[in-house]
Amino acid sequence: MKSKKVLILYIVILLIAMFTLYRSVRHSIRDYSEIHSEGILRIVTEYNQTGYFVSGDTIEGFQYELSQAISEVSGLEVQIFLEMSLAESFIGLNNQKYDIIARNIPVTSEIKENYLFTDPVVFNKQVLVQRTTEANDSIPPVRNQLELAQKTLYIPANSPALLRIQNLQHEIGDTIYIVEENRYSSEQLIIMVAKGDIDYAVCDLQIATIAKKQFPEIDIDTDISFTQLQSWAVRKESVILLDSLNHWFLKIRDNGRYNDIYKRYYNDQIRQ
Repeated sequence: MKSKKVLILYIVILLIAMFTLYRSVRHSIRDYSEIHSEGILRIVTEYNQTGYFVSGDTIEGFQYELSQAISEVSGLEVQIFLEMSLAESFIGLNNQKYDIIARNIPVTSEIKENYLFTDPVVFNKQVLVQRTTEANDSIPPVRNQLELAQKTLYIPANSPALLRIQNLQHEIGDTIYIVEENRYSSEQLIIMVAKGDIDYAVCDLQIATIAKKQFPEIDIDTDISFTQLQSWAVRKESVILLDSLNHWFLKIRDNGRYNDIYKRYYNDQIRQ
């Protein structure tokens, strides 16, 4: 009888432990209800003109302004974090340091296996940044992707362009040398091309178009990729947050706020 009582006690303790663990696991998943309870939405973006930057005493940036619009329609306080590395941003998302990665991330089948993505924020594509004929000793820009064989292309470390360039190697049947720069952003690589320090970089059309206004000696008219859907990312478990985000985006499109922000940064470029 005593052993039976001990067994029952062990079973009760085990059930309590399992229930406690279950509640702990459930509580550790940060979705909309946890965010709403705290009243804070944590968003990470990068420091550049498409993300977040300081101009005089004003904070600007496409992603920053979209985040503020989201704050207004959601009623949540938005905390902005800055991280240049996309890989580090995903680590922070996984660790629940951030709730959203607010960058123009190309949505591919590979990355969709691990993360959820909002409805497209922008349409975009990757372009080759090189010098114009006049700025490059009368050497004309590359126009045919076959001409990229044996060329060296620079991209920021962990750039979404990496996969596209690797696929392009297979398409042209030759080697394209890829240098992933840990120290430099897309904007800094564009400056290096303009100054003649490197010959080729690959970046988003939107970033390149903004840079072209400041550096007319660069050529950005050669496409590396087709037009891509680019979106914000959330954790795979944040299903309700994803639905809420898409609803908030719909609201700021309907009230015209999205168009106002888009035109300020991208003018008449590719858009959805």
